[in-house]
Amino acid sequence: MASLDRIRIYPVKGLDATEVEATDVLAGGTLAGDREFALFDADTGPDETDGNPHDNGVFNAKHSDLFHRLDTEYDPASTTLTVETDATRRVFELDTEREAASAWFSDVFDHGLTLRRDDSRGFVDRRTMGPSVVSTATLETVASWFDGMAVENARGRLRANLEVSGVPAFWEDQFVGDDAPAFEVGGVRVEGVTPCARCVVPERDPETGEPTAEFRERFLEKREETFPDWAEENAFDHFYTLMLIAQVPEHDRGRTLTVGDAVELVD
Repeated sequence: MASLDRIRIYPVKGLDATEVEATDVLAGGTLAGDREFALFDADTGPDETDGNPHDNGVFNAKHSDLFHRLDTEYDPASTTLTVETDATRRVFELDTEREAASAWFSDVFDHGLTLRRDDSRGFVDRRTMGPSVVSTATLETVASWFDGMAVENARGRLRANLEVSGVPAFWEDQFVGDDAPAFEVGGVRVEGVTPCARCVVPERDPETGEPTAEFRERFLEKREETFPDWAEENAFDHFYTLMLIAQVPEHDRGRTLTVGDAVELVD
């Protein structure tokens, strides 16, 4: 039986995931706590963050592989971020200590940064859309393409919000294109919007930031080779694409997604 196996939010954009048992769908369609905080170039004004954050000074793992070498833990209840490097360990209460956190990250990255918060929608890449979705079988298959890669390593590279078990690899590919179905998670409708084109981040080891040799070439070869019959290839611009970017219709926003919820296809 298909079910929601994991929920992962990324409280600070570019840093480690926080795994939760349940999360609400915000009025804006994103998940509560996901990319709620982000680092920005210090000279970018807060009024410039309403559109796509990539156009407005966001600073994340696309800009520095040092993000991968920071170990972080986040407590959503207290907004407390614990961050460790090889040399230091700091704890910041992000509700009240964002200025101190901004200064610390600026020192670590040697770049003037400001930590900002948006608890209404978060600083997700596609701010008019919703959560990202992948199946456990997809992660297992991707891991099998690379010698010695564990599933957790693939999970860390692809950084999905919702992980569905009990379905085949690339199950999520069927939800884009003409006449694509939707699915429900515990009765919450989720509709596909677009396949997720990948950037440089999946090419790096999520723990060290070290690039995996010929990752993109191997990925493209295997992705084309294993592309499922049920997917509409015309909906994919290229094969360096994996994971579904979805949306929750307005009538289901405000509801809660919970690990263990049944996942069912709907028209």
